Amino acid sequence: MTKTTESAPVLSSRALNRATLDRQLLLRRSGLTAKAAVGHLLGLQAQNVRPPYYALAARLDGFTPEQLSELMADREVVRIVTMRSTIHTHTAEDCLTLRPLVQPARDRELINFRRGLQGVDLDRLAVLARELVEAEPRTMKQLREALLAEWPDADPQALAIAARCKLPLVQVTPRGLWGRSGQVALTTAEHWLGRPAEPAPAPEDVVLRYLAAFGPASVKDMQTWAGLTRLRDAFEGLRPRLRIFRDENGVELFDLPDASRPAEDTPAPPRFLPEFDNLLLSHADRTRVVPKEYWGRSWQGNQAYRTLLVDGFLAGVWKLTEDTLVVEPFDRLTKAQREDVLEEGERMLATLHPGTPYDIRFGTVIP
Repeated sequence: MTKTTESAPVLSSRALNRATLDRQLLLRRSGLTAKAAVGHLLGLQAQNVRPPYYALAARLDGFTPEQLSELMADREVVRIVTMRSTIHTHTAEDCLTLRPLVQPARDRELINFRRGLQGVDLDRLAVLARELVEAEPRTMKQLREALLAEWPDADPQALAIAARCKLPLVQVTPRGLWGRSGQVALTTAEHWLGRPAEPAPAPEDVVLRYLAAFGPASVKDMQTWAGLTRLRDAFEGLRPRLRIFRDENGVELFDLPDASRPAEDTPAPPRFLPEFDNLLLSHADRTRVVPKEYWGRSWQGNQAYRTLLVDGFLAGVWKLTEDTLVVEPFDRLTKAQREDVLEEGERMLATLHPGTPYDIRFGTVIP
């Protein structure tokens, strides 16, 4: 630990929690537009269709699902594989810059499929795949079959993944539209958006944006979020412009000098978050949101549950059946907490499922 870090102020887990919730628009609902929020948050995790809608409903005042659907239909936001090799909903502008930023990680990903790609010219594959998907959007199955005709001895799945890694493939609408989603069909971002990709932004610029949305944070935190390595130099170059803190374990944290860091006793209302919400995936140390005793409780195998925040921290999971919102807390909630959760649940349902009658009940406390 350097002398600078030793003398840096300590931020408790609750202080980090409140700062991060504030940056994530979860302490109070924001008046930002849906597009501005997607940009501020550097995209929304979107492995499934509905999570971005639930994510914005928890964060924005006056949000309706049509707002995000219209942005997708107008090609102002898109669904594309970026950080951590997962699908994100990004603004068109971020799609054209953040994908080039994480391209080195997509190139490294191909190492895992080298056996299935023996004898495959990856540059030629990229050219051929681009021609195919720009002629008309293709499903992964169609892409596999077309590429297999060129390389019959290769692994079909590896061929399709190679195309996804080499090219910025976006999911065309109606995939991703609220209530109208279709199967996944792909074309290039440049073709869909009608303009070329832009150079990757300077890592320092993305560090500043990451801190605005997820800070205070360590170098490893941002590397976890981006799925990239070797970002230390970017942080060090910015050090004179940043505030330095440390967490309760002595880990050095960086932050924007004028960023909000609310008091740790600031009230944090309950929030219903989707599975794969970026709040729970974008730090190496997740204890600022996930208490240690609940680590792994929002997952089972490869299945992620929709999560509930109470007092700013993960406190349970939830699900929607045909006519019921079922809340399953990890521990007993106080009467006041239950009332607040019910109120927030009613608001979420009115936002995303207006006119549909739902009961709300508390399920068995998950052991």
